[in-house]
Amino acid sequence: MKNLSIFMLVLAMAFSIGASETSMTGDVNNDNSVNIADVTALIDYLLSGNASDINTQAADCNVDSQVNIADVTALIDYLLSGTWPQPVEPSEDYVDLGLSSGTQWATRNIGATSPEDYGDYFAWGETVPNKEYYWWNTTAWVEIHDGGQLYFTKYNTKTAEGFVDDKTELDPEDDAAYVNWGPEWRMPSREQIDELLYDCTWEWTQVNGVNGRLVTGPNGNTIFLPASGMRIEYDLDYVGENGYYWGRSMLFVPPIHYYPQHGTSIQFNEEYWEWQGGSRCIGFTVRAVRVMTMNTFEIYKFKN
Repeated sequence: MKNLSIFMLVLAMAFSIGASETSMTGDVNNDNSVNIADVTALIDYLLSGNASDINTQAADCNVDSQVNIADVTALIDYLLSGTWPQPVEPSEDYVDLGLSSGTQWATRNIGATSPEDYGDYFAWGETVPNKEYYWWNTTAWVEIHDGGQLYFTKYNTKTAEGFVDDKTELDPEDDAAYVNWGPEWRMPSREQIDELLYDCTWEWTQVNGVNGRLVTGPNGNTIFLPASGMRIEYDLDYVGENGYYWGRSMLFVPPIHYYPQHGTSIQFNEEYWEWQGGSRCIGFTVRAVRVMTMNTFEIYKFKN
């Protein structure tokens, strides 16, 4: 409590800092000063997409030619320290699609060397890819009891199906993106999957001869998801025809139903694109999302 009080005092003092005479970076609401009101205006813009009341050039606080949650972090850092961060160089590893949440998606799959490369295949909740055999008897957090009954030892919400821990999202240590690419990355949540599916346009196309979906965000930026197929038992099926991509959330069908046998996934082919459940034992590819300093989706979900 004492530490929190000290932080709030420092923050309150920082909010009185004005903009320098040579720059109005951070003056999001155009009132000729940089303060907490600009943080509020920037968050409201990220959630609504309505830029009519803000200065979008001033809102690019980290000078990376994009306006997203990273600018909120840069603005708060400025209010606390009085200095702006160095301009951010564009990255080839992730792209800002202009989504309301600020989520940045990786440009290639885990284990891939290019956007059209299929990369590695993981069972849900496992971090070591490309097993020889993908089925329940080789899947982490599952025991097979008499009569073939599946018993889940982790990530379960139902007494009849195993040990109940009520975990419905993968812990970082069981997240293929976190373990293989580092703490800057996670597998996408159900909310982030929904946003990619419903707020972007999806086009069936080819990149360097590889079938897949070109996903275009509200700002015109794109990612390519190759139709990487799935690994089931010893086989690699549907390559070039279907794409299957794991998220980190257990399958949930509103309003209250969780299905411990299944993880949530993105699935598509030439005819459709949607979220679906997938048996935890099957090998799907993973397209990671970048973890920001401030978790925009917590703000997004709270306000919606």
